[in-house]
Amino acid sequence: MVTLAEVARHAGVSASTVSYVLSGKRSISAETRERVERSIRQLGYHPNAGARALASNRSNIIALMVPLRTDMYVPVMMEIAIAVATTARTHGYDVLLLTGEEGPAAVRRVTGSGLADAMILMDVELEDERLPLLRESDRPAVLIGLPGDTTGQTCVDLDFTATGALCVEHLAGLGHREIAVVGEAPAVYERHTGFAERTMDGLRSRAAELGLRLLHRPCEGSFDALAGTLARIYDERPGTTGFIVQNEAAVEPLLGLLRQLGRAVPEDASVVAICPDQVATQASVRLTSVAIPAQEMGQRAVELVVAKLEGRDRDEVVLLPPQLTVRSSSGPAPVRAADG
Repeated sequence: MVTLAEVARHAGVSASTVSYVLSGKRSISAETRERVERSIRQLGYHPNAGARALASNRSNIIALMVPLRTDMYVPVMMEIAIAVATTARTHGYDVLLLTGEEGPAAVRRVTGSGLADAMILMDVELEDERLPLLRESDRPAVLIGLPGDTTGQTCVDLDFTATGALCVEHLAGLGHREIAVVGEAPAVYERHTGFAERTMDGLRSRAAELGLRLLHRPCEGSFDALAGTLARIYDERPGTTGFIVQNEAAVEPLLGLLRQLGRAVPEDASVVAICPDQVATQASVRLTSVAIPAQEMGQRAVELVVAKLEGRDRDEVVLLPPQLTVRSSSGPAPVRAADG
C-alpha cells in the first residue's frame, strides 16, 4: 500500500506539502500541486478518508443533486453524474447522490449538516426554489444549468441560447423558411427549466431576425404523442420543411412518421436535433445535430467546486459553445417550398 511519504519522495516535496495539497489547509503553487497530484495518480495513492476528514474538518464528499424525472432523458443525466463522480475521485472526493425530487429539503439537509463539503445541482429552473437556500449557506455550490438570475452563483452549461440560434441558422442557410420545433415534454416548460427556455429564446430570436416562421410544439416523445403532434404541425403549417428536435425520445418516432407520410429525409424534410452524439449517429437517418457535452459539463462543475473548496473561488458563468455536426438528415429545402 502506497504511503504519503512515498508520494512525497516521488513528487520531490516534503510530506507536509503533500498533506497540505490533500487537505487544502494552505495555499500551494499550481506547479507544486500539479506535481503532487500527478504522483498521487501514478502511484495509486488512496489517503485514509477518515483521517483526512478529521484533520481538515471536512467530509471529503460532494453532494450531487440529479433529476430522475420521467420527462427528462435519463442517459444524459447519468453521463453527467458519472463524469462528476470520476472527476471528483481524481481530486480526492467521493460523491453523495441526491434525487432532484427532494428539492429544497435535500439542500437544507446538506447545508445544515456535515454530510458534504459542497453541492452540485442539476436540472436548474429559471426561478429555482433551491437557490435562496444556497445563497444563505456558506457551503460552496455549483450549478449545472443557468437560473434566470445568475448573481452570486457559479454555473456551467451548454450555451443553449446560441444552440437554438445555430440550429435555425443551419436550416435557413439551406433555404428552409418554415420550421417546426418538436420540444421537450410539456412539464419541462411548465417548470421553466433553464435549458429548454433558453433554447427557445435562441430559436425564436434568430428566426425573427432571419424572417423565418417558427412553430413550437412540446411533445411527450412517444410514437402516439408524436403522431398527434406531427399531424397538428402539418395542419397548421403545411409548408413546414425543417424540423428541430429537442427531445431525444422523439427522434426515432419523428423519422418513422415522416417515412409513413412519404416525406423523405432530407429531400422533403430536414431534421436537426439537439442530442448526444450517440443518439444522432445511431438514428435510422444519421442526424445533423448539436451535441450535449455531458462529460465536459460534469468535469467542469467539479473543477469549479474544488476551486471554491480550495479558496480559489470566484462566481462565474461558464458557457460551453455549441458545435453543430452536419450529417445525412439535413439538406436544401424542396424547390416547391423555396419557390412558394
